Amino acid sequence: MENLRFSVDVDAPAQHVWNVMLDLDTYREWTGAFHEGSTYEGGWNEGDEIRFLGPSEDGTWSGLFGSIVENRHHEFVSIRYLGDVENREGPAVGLHESYSFIETDGLTTLTVDLEVPDEWASDMHGMWSEAIVTIKQLAERA
Repeated sequence: MENLRFSVDVDAPAQHVWNVMLDLDTYREWTGAFHEGSTYEGGWNEGDEIRFLGPSEDGTWSGLFGSIVENRHHEFVSIRYLGDVENREGPAVGLHESYSFIETDGLTTLTVDLEVPDEWASDMHGMWSEAIVTIKQLAERA
């Protein structure tokens, strides 16, 4: 397992950056870095179950299933992965991902921390590097 961290300063209040990152419409925009057509089902409140989904070539949906471990609105959210949406198994079981939003004088530092299986680390590094820049662009555009 590898621990990855990505961080970017966004010229926008934390509440706005939070909304851009987690509201479904803008979520679909920035997650194109992972898989075009990505979406989620479920909620971001503590205790909620959430499914991160993307379309497969055969027309089915696949992805990861998790639960929200902690949510401090506009400050921090933590996800624990429970496995693949199809069978709740796989290399992601038990891994964590979190998003921190720290605002100082209208500038928000967004930090993403995640645990990934070693075999995913290179791909995730490239995809998250692109995704976090897209979140910054979306938040500063509006």
